Amino acid sequence: MKKPYVISNVGMTLDGKLATVNNDSRISCEEDLIRVHKIRANVDGIMVGIGTVLKDDPRLTIHKIKSDKNPVRIVVDSKLRIPLNARVLNKDAKTIIATTEDTDEEKEKKINILKEMGVDVVKCGKGRVDLKKLMEILYNKGIKSILLEGGGTLNWGMFKEGLVDEVSVYIAPKIFGGKEAPTYVDGKGFKTADECVKLELKNFYRLGEGIVLEFKVKK
Repeated sequence: MKKPYVISNVGMTLDGKLATVNNDSRISCEEDLIRVHKIRANVDGIMVGIGTVLKDDPRLTIHKIKSDKNPVRIVVDSKLRIPLNARVLNKDAKTIIATTEDTDEEKEKKINILKEMGVDVVKCGKGRVDLKKLMEILYNKGIKSILLEGGGTLNWGMFKEGLVDEVSVYIAPKIFGGKEAPTYVDGKGFKTADECVKLELKNFYRLGEGIVLEFKVKK
């Protein structure tokens, strides 16, 4: 299967949290934000799940460093919950929304509005977006590399399907705690260590107050 090269990036606390229980996600230092924008400048697409859009309303553009172009923004949104005023739909970059083939009148209406706004809506999968199929579609649209900035649900789906090639992690010297606080990878989880995603450490270095770890995913 031909698919884009996928780099999963995350900024997390030492206890693996992406935010506090009240959704305070101030984790990365300025140096780390610049690091992430440098990765963004070297990929064709940035991918997030709808949860990230609803919680953070990100722009998903390059604004911490100078860059001639913005990558394509890809939002995985099975139920098409994206607000029409979401910043990710602005004109700063092209946006692709991946949703399911399930349909009703409301959804079709919204798809038409999104298309009029210049958004590319891709349908793949029943019940939930078929991520493997989506990767093939994106590859065929000329997207050969993706920075995955997903929350725990999308990250789980991508790892479970074996679609991630590289992992880049900034660990901040903070502990958030909280059973309900979002973590790097959520979902159902693997039942045994034999099934889990295995990584090979390629590089690590200090950055600001924290540390960056870079891994290859063992296939």
